[in-house]
Amino acid sequence: MSVNLDEIKPDIVHDATGTYCPVPITELAKVMKTAKTGQIVELLADDEGAIQDVPAWCEATGNEFLGYKDEDGVLVFYVRKTQE
Repeated sequence: MSVNLDEIKPDIVHDATGTYCPVPITELAKVMKTAKTGQIVELLADDEGAIQDVPAWCEATGNEFLGYKDEDGVLVFYVRKTQE
């Protein structure tokens, strides 16, 4: 199933720009703890390492990685909480 990232309406937006590994992932983990199952978190980051780290974190934690896009150097990640 392909997801149109431009149509996603996130429930929570978290800005981790200006931080570097591992901060975007630790910030995502904190935000996901406050999210309810089924909610979508939008994570903003500008650390290129997050391109590999976010999907890997999702796989390790059982959350759903919906994809990412690059908006003028800001990476916008979408993650759906699937685990309590």
